[in-house]
Amino acid sequence: MARTNFDQLLQAGCHFGHLKRKWNPAMAQYIYTERNGIHIIDLHKTVAEIDRAADALKQIAKSGKKILFVATKKQTKEIIAEKAQSVGMPYVTERWPGGMLTNFPTIRKAVKKMANIDKLMQDGTYANLSKRELLQVTRQRAKLEKNLGSIADLTRLPSALFVVDVLKEQIAVREANRLGIPVFGIVDTNSDPKNIDFVIPANDDAKDSVEVILGACCAAINEGIEERKVEKADEKAADAQAEAEGDEEAKPRRQARKPRKNAEEAAPVAEEAAPAAEEAAPAAE
Repeated sequence: MARTNFDQLLQAGCHFGHLKRKWNPAMAQYIYTERNGIHIIDLHKTVAEIDRAADALKQIAKSGKKILFVATKKQTKEIIAEKAQSVGMPYVTERWPGGMLTNFPTIRKAVKKMANIDKLMQDGTYANLSKRELLQVTRQRAKLEKNLGSIADLTRLPSALFVVDVLKEQIAVREANRLGIPVFGIVDTNSDPKNIDFVIPANDDAKDSVEVILGACCAAINEGIEERKVEKADEKAADAQAEAEGDEEAKPRRQARKPRKNAEEAAPVAEEAAPAAEEAAPAAE
């Protein structure tokens, strides 16, 4: 895996922290010096932390799990959307919906509602609606798409959270901490790194700074995805060869993989069914 380039980070302005009077003392270990009242981040530590985070992200992607990217800052919205889409990962660039992780089944219901509206529009069910009713449905669909469209494919809780500006996205960080989901974060000198599992000390306001860091992390994620594809292709080839040769030992291996796959597919269904079961329990009593 390619290592992060120190000069790229320097040119992107990753070393510029916040004003000295706005600093968080917990970030002292990542600060190199102070110049003209502004803290300068130690880029040697930034390079090391980016590489550490990239290795971990690669392993998560290689295992076929999802990483949720979060950045609602105006200047970073486009970058996060572009980078997350390039590796097929979900992202949040609008307001963080409270309880998105801790109350995930409710969020899934809203996503399903969006899919149902699309289905009813396509099969002509809404053809007989008045203009006013159709407008209301269209507006509801647009609102759902804006807030939840980017996580439509997230059928289960993500395995990790990647956050730009952990101070602004503290609600998302707290939800992830509560559920034990590891948090990767670009942390500036005014933020507290305490609840972040993988701290990347860097400027979280500059567009170029965020872009170069995300570029390195997404390249690692892409590597993990490609390695997973290669491994799956090798497994299929080995199974096909064994079957052709009449290898009886290959059958148990294939059968062992099937239950695991079935369990993974059933997990989202079980998560969505749980709230319904809870609601039905009091009625049964």
